[in-house]
Amino acid sequence: MAETRSGGAAAPRAWQRMLSGRRLDLLNPAPADIAIEDIAHGLARVARWNGQTLGAHALSVAQHSLIVTEITVALRPGSERRWQLAALLHDAPEYVIGDLISPFKAAIGFDYKAFEVRLLGAIHARFGLPAALPGEIAQAIKAADRIAAFYEATRLAGFAREEAERFFGGAGELSATLVEALERIEAWPAEMAQERFLAAFALLHSGSEPA
Repeated sequence: MAETRSGGAAAPRAWQRMLSGRRLDLLNPAPADIAIEDIAHGLARVARWNGQTLGAHALSVAQHSLIVTEITVALRPGSERRWQLAALLHDAPEYVIGDLISPFKAAIGFDYKAFEVRLLGAIHARFGLPAALPGEIAQAIKAADRIAAFYEATRLAGFAREEAERFFGGAGELSATLVEALERIEAWPAEMAQERFLAAFALLHSGSEPA
């Protein structure tokens, strides 16, 4: 049943029921209403690049998150597991709000970003991470995100290398082994992306708390 404002008018519903049975208030998300199973299920079914990628399956945000985590570790070898977990969860709000492409985010404006930041803060609180990451960690994750976007753009989304370099900043300085893997990106089925995301979470969250 819709909630009622003073005066009798029904307020629009601002929560979403998750498959776990939780009910997440989208305007005031509570950490207790966030479950990693819901995040993994949702991200594995949210398409990067608005679905405009090659292959039988859409490139999911869950798979992208795993790629970003791997690149973050390459950029900061020996980083604590909790910061690797932050990389894995960097796009976690998209399990609710979807993956809007950057030009559309810019057109929507600051209110969208404020909502995204609020939800990410609740997700961080749920899994033992600080609301605001240390600057060097946030910068490393952002750099890894852009490198991942470069490879996704050139391998799956139809961008020429020069165009991708202009928008995403290039391929970065990574090991030959990792570059080879990134140049062979293929989108996974949703079930595979979900399982691998959950496996990575289980490994990283078990050691994510500070000593």
